[in-house]
Amino acid sequence: MTTKKPTTKAGFVAILGAPNAGKSTLLNRLVGQKVSIVSPKAQTTRMRILGVLTEGKIQIGFIDTPGIFAPKRRLDSAMVNAAWRSLEGADVVLLLVDASARQPDEKTENIIAELKKRKQKVTLVLNKIDKIELANLLPLAAQFNESGIVSDTFMISALGGDGLDDLKKHFMDKMPHGPWLFPEDQLSDLPERLLAAEVTREQIYRQLQQELPYAATVVPDAWENKKDGSFVIRQTIIVARQGHKPIVLGKAGARIKSIGQASRREIEKLLGHPVHLFLEVKVDEKWQERPEFYQMFGLEF
Repeated sequence: MTTKKPTTKAGFVAILGAPNAGKSTLLNRLVGQKVSIVSPKAQTTRMRILGVLTEGKIQIGFIDTPGIFAPKRRLDSAMVNAAWRSLEGADVVLLLVDASARQPDEKTENIIAELKKRKQKVTLVLNKIDKIELANLLPLAAQFNESGIVSDTFMISALGGDGLDDLKKHFMDKMPHGPWLFPEDQLSDLPERLLAAEVTREQIYRQLQQELPYAATVVPDAWENKKDGSFVIRQTIIVARQGHKPIVLGKAGARIKSIGQASRREIEKLLGHPVHLFLEVKVDEKWQERPEFYQMFGLEF
């Protein structure tokens, strides 16, 4: 008696790359909804974030990872370790590269060296192809293929959407037969209150950019679902220096008001309900040394 293969397919794709390669933008485009925050700052993603695509009889869990770079602090090391751990159990490893640089940068070369040590085959995805001429793109692809770890190569614009249909089909073909791993309507494994806190952190980075160092985080404090369907959300913005607090607050509180308004609109899109968002700013110089923050991000302390 022969056993039939399951009609459904399911698996995982781990997205690796240097900071600012466009991993979060790609994840959001593949899933069709924002599940990972995006900002002009490199190293915006701090934790492993799962985005789930369910289409037809196929389900793919895309794992967005922190950008891989040479760590200098405890938080850096935890983020980089989380990225490498994402390879465990992945059916496909995607190496995303910013093609607009025209040549592999040091961070990407270090990632490739580590992948070679691990004998890990990857699907190479050259991103931001709208910012490079075709004459320069093909030699760049050939250079990466010389590494011996590339099994397939795709050229895309995660922001514009070029090449994404072919890339998505490739991943669907690679998924093993098996039952789905998540409910059909699930888009991420990140709790809503944590995703909402990440939305606020995104606005901090977007609005302050170079003014505020990376040593800031957002913590969900309270979450109440009112009878009218609205949500009351309280979050604390934690900065590492006393001098950072007035930067976040702005003159007469104008900056934090702007951050709160933009964040509230994004969270309302996420939840599909009205949101009342209250933000507080606190100083904690040692927050990056406290285990509870790592636990919240799903990182090893």
